[in-house]
Amino acid sequence: MNAGEQRRVLGIDPGLAYVGWGVIAQDSRAGAGRASFRLIDCGCLQTTTNMPHAERLLHVFHGLGAVIAKHRPTAAAVEEVFQGKSPKSALLAGEGRGACILAAATHDLTVVEYPATVVKQAVTGNGRAVKQQVQSMVQRLLALDELPTPHHAADALAIAITHLQRGPRSGVVRG
Repeated sequence: MNAGEQRRVLGIDPGLAYVGWGVIAQDSRAGAGRASFRLIDCGCLQTTTNMPHAERLLHVFHGLGAVIAKHRPTAAAVEEVFQGKSPKSALLAGEGRGACILAAATHDLTVVEYPATVVKQAVTGNGRAVKQQVQSMVQRLLALDELPTPHHAADALAIAITHLQRGPRSGVVRG
C-alpha cells in the first residue's frame, strides 16, 4: 500500500433476526507488526418474526447493500455459523448468512469466512474466550469510550479485526 491508502473491511455477524455489521480501516502508516485500527461505523440490522420470510431476507440483503454503498469496504469478513439450538433456528441463521454473503458478493467484495474460535483467538489470544472478553478487547483495540450496542455490532467489529490481522492483504481504499 502507498501512503494515504487504507484497508477497509466490513465485518458481519450474520443471522436473520439480527445482523451485526462493522466497518474498520487499517491505515498504511501503521508500522510493521503494529495495528492501527480505526472504526468507520457499525450497527445492527433487525427483522421480526411477523415479517414474511422472504421480506426478512430481502431486508438483510438491501440493508447490507446500503452499508456497503455508503462505506465502500473492499472486503467482507463473515463469521461461520455454528450449530443452532434447533435445526430450524440453524437453518434460518444459515439463510440470513446467505443473504449477507450475497449482498457482499453482489458488490464485488471478496468474502472471507472465519470460525468463532479463530475470531476469539485473533482478538483475545484465546480461542475459547467468552463474549465479554472479546467485546472488551474490541473496545480496547478500537480505543472506544464505550462498547457499541447491541452486542451483534461489537461481534461484527471483532470479525473485521480478525480479517485485518489475519486475512488476505487485498482490499485497498484510496482516500
